[in-house]
Amino acid sequence: MFSSHSDRVALRFGDRTLTHAELASCAGALAHQLAGLPRVAVWATPTIETCVAVVAALLAGVPAVPLNPKVGERELAHIVADSAPANVLAAPGVRLPDGLQSVPRREVTLDGRSDEPLPEPDAEAPALIVYTSGTTGAPKGVVLPRRAIVSTLDAVADAWEWTSSDVLVHALPLFHVHGLILGVLGPLRRGGTLHHLGKFSTAALAEALNGDGTMMFGVPTMYHRIAEEVGGNPELAQALKGARLLVSGSAALPVSDHERIAAATGQRVVERYGMTETLMNTSVRANGDRRPGAVGVPLPGVEVRLVDDAGAALAEPGAIGEIQVRGPNLFTEYLNRPDATAEAFADGWFRTGDVGTRDQDGYYRIVGRKATDIIKSGGYKIGAGEIENALLEHPAVAEVAVTGEPDDDLGERIVAWVVPSGAAPDERELVDHVARLLTPHKRPRLVRFVESLPRNDMGKVVKRALRA
Repeated sequence: MFSSHSDRVALRFGDRTLTHAELASCAGALAHQLAGLPRVAVWATPTIETCVAVVAALLAGVPAVPLNPKVGERELAHIVADSAPANVLAAPGVRLPDGLQSVPRREVTLDGRSDEPLPEPDAEAPALIVYTSGTTGAPKGVVLPRRAIVSTLDAVADAWEWTSSDVLVHALPLFHVHGLILGVLGPLRRGGTLHHLGKFSTAALAEALNGDGTMMFGVPTMYHRIAEEVGGNPELAQALKGARLLVSGSAALPVSDHERIAAATGQRVVERYGMTETLMNTSVRANGDRRPGAVGVPLPGVEVRLVDDAGAALAEPGAIGEIQVRGPNLFTEYLNRPDATAEAFADGWFRTGDVGTRDQDGYYRIVGRKATDIIKSGGYKIGAGEIENALLEHPAVAEVAVTGEPDDDLGERIVAWVVPSGAAPDERELVDHVARLLTPHKRPRLVRFVESLPRNDMGKVVKRALRA
């Protein structure tokens, strides 16, 4: 999975660095200690030790379970019982919650040294077990084989022209696909550098990109902060203008933020589409047309199709259907959940639960989640994202989420949850704004003003919490 043993910096966290050779040596020493264990948990703080722990587990062929340091008591208890880790790997001095007291702790240090290689595990061997929350029930452990990680990292490297000379800058959490697999294992596989900011700030980002940074990974909440500031911040604008690639993922980037960043920097953000179960499916290519709202074309080796409610394939451009995926990027199973694994597939295709469309030239666009972002109102199927983008064009709207609520007449009524940019505007003004830009049947029937939108650690709006 990793081949570089160079003296080039592999990891930079603040003033702490490890070269590829140093990482291979200290992770190799830990890997020899882990070899033979059934699986290990990693307390995934945004530190260099988390990266060493995950690399060590991969070298040892031991599946690693990344744990969110903000995990709640009930969720942690479920993950520990479900995955049964033999050890929990953590940085020295980090306090672990009571829920991990039953799991032997193994401290991750950087002073071990071993260059003795371990056998390369089989491509189908589990590499990571990443827990993901569905709309109901406890989180499921997504078992990701080495084959899925390797194929995804090589596919995005092809799409993004990613090489060993790139320095990736990000501040993403290290317990999730985006920050850990793409954001840590990606630069390590390429033989390049990760510069992790620890905590996101536009000042730290500008400094890193004005230094040796060439790429940035972020989520829409980060790009929204950039869009708010970049017009009046010449240093930030210059930093983004000089970057080779800006990539956004984990949720749709509003068109208004795309346009504000492009206007200030001349740089257009690349969007891609992936999930925990599939890793990366599609992306706009580095040399492709970076259209706002589009997540590009299928990555090398990945097949993507749209199906209707009956499961029949939709070939007509512009048709709206559920996105299904197959290819080497897929997970193997939900841990201990054969029922859920079987339900997730249809004739070998993974049922993403996302709804999208395909343009004439093969570019995909995500309309929303089947369960939360498709509103059936008055006989129409309406995508929440289209209405959200329209509302974000209104100067009085800072943030917005659109949901559906039961309605005796319409089936579902459209509800807009709006964070105002100042004083709350007149509700009628926002309703008419949407009706004018889109069509009258897509206008919100109800506008609720809120101080903030509930979000998870990846910046996605948790619409279930709004409904509650």
